[in-house]
Amino acid sequence: MRPSKKERQKLLRSTIEDNPFITDEELAEHFSVSVQTIRLDRMELAIPELRERIKTVAVKHVEDEVKSLPIDEVIGEIIDIQLDQTAISIFDVKEEHVFIRNSITRGHHLFAQANSLAVAVINDDLALTVKVNIHFMRPVKNGERVVAKAKVRKQHDVQGRTIVDVLSYVDQELAFKGEFEMYRSSQTVEGEKE
Repeated sequence: MRPSKKERQKLLRSTIEDNPFITDEELAEHFSVSVQTIRLDRMELAIPELRERIKTVAVKHVEDEVKSLPIDEVIGEIIDIQLDQTAISIFDVKEEHVFIRNSITRGHHLFAQANSLAVAVINDDLALTVKVNIHFMRPVKNGERVVAKAKVRKQHDVQGRTIVDVLSYVDQELAFKGEFEMYRSSQTVEGEKE
């Protein structure tokens, strides 16, 4: 037996609070109702759509954190960041990002998302990409969401370089991977000793 509208809305609010990045489609499937019903429930509860929820969470966690570039220069939307450790961004592929004849995303968009995330995760006023090793693992199509995850791997060299690994996924499937060698203006990384 399905819950009443009131019970469903209470559960909906709780579910979104637990996972602000859940889509209307996933909610509809979870509650066995239509996407339109979920949208109406959200409107009645004054819960914004996914894109607005993501922006709200990102602004709270990211705006004051990122030092190496202005937040509006990041390709995609950063949803979580721990400087010099990890970062996550999402990028929704739209028609302007793909080749017209096959709806496959142009590679430079996937690279730009990963590269800007690698720069943003560096806890320094200046971070520049020096060298990159990338692999495109599968085509990304129009309408798909790319979730990029950056992980900092510290490297102790005389040039003060930091390695950032970025893995980008579409629905848990690896679509892109890159190893970014980053120059940073300071010679030591927080927590490291010279």
